[in-house]
Order: sequence, then C-alpha cells, then structure tokens
Amino acid sequence: MIARVTYTVVSAALLLGFVVIAVTGGQLIATGNALAIGIGISAEVLVVLGCWFLWKTYRFGRRSGQLARELEAEGALPVDELERTAGGRIDRDSADRVFARRQAETESSPDDWRAWFRLAVAYADARDTPRARKAMQRAIKLHDVQA
Repeated sequence: MIARVTYTVVSAALLLGFVVIAVTGGQLIATGNALAIGIGISAEVLVVLGCWFLWKTYRFGRRSGQLARELEAEGALPVDELERTAGGRIDRDSADRVFARRQAETESSPDDWRAWFRLAVAYADARDTPRARKAMQRAIKLHDVQA
C-alpha cells in the first residue's frame, strides 16, 4: 500500500512538472526566435516521452497486479519461504536456493505465465530488478496470449 501511495504522489508531481514544461515549451515556441523554438520543441518532445514512460510504468504495475490477484484466487501465489537476517533482510543463500527452484520450474514449463510470474518474484527477492521486470513482462505476454 505504501508503494501505491508513493507511486501516486510521484506520478502527480511528474504530471504537474510535465504541465509546467509543456506550457513553457509552448511559450518558447511562440516567441518566434529560432533558438527558443528549438528548445521549446525539445521540451515538448521530453514531455511526450515522459508521459509515455509514466503510462508504460502504470500499465506494467496494473497488469502485474492483475496476474497476482489471479494467482491469489487460484491459491498459487508464491509462498514467502525465505530466511531472513536478524535485521529482516532476505538471506542471500536462501534467495539463491528459491531462485534455482523457480528457474528450473520455468525451464520445464517455458510457456506457463505462472512459472514466469514466480520467477519474477524470485528475481526481485534476489534484488535483480531488471531481470525481475523482464520476467514479469514475459509473464504478462504469455498470460495475454493464453487468455
């Protein structure tokens, strides 16, 4: 829940910033000065790219949440079986063991979105965010194909 609130606050701040940048870019374009027009166009392009990135991030979070809810309804969400240190951090060896099991599960069922979802969770537990994101994207694509 904290992550959702944080995402909402940061997204609202970004959107407000995009509005300010878009207005400023429009004002620069309206000056008629060639240099100002170039900067204004660049600002508008950055706003479009930022909005696209924000939309993709929102959509990824929404879709991965849908898959999690579907797995929860099936009773197939990955169970937190990781050992933790006294400080509450995930023990690296424990994460590696769970990861190896999830990787083998995914290799034996490469077209199963559920296996890819669980692999994404294992990557996240092992603090490999880029691979976790790619595995979740794969799970989403496979889910969409099978649906």
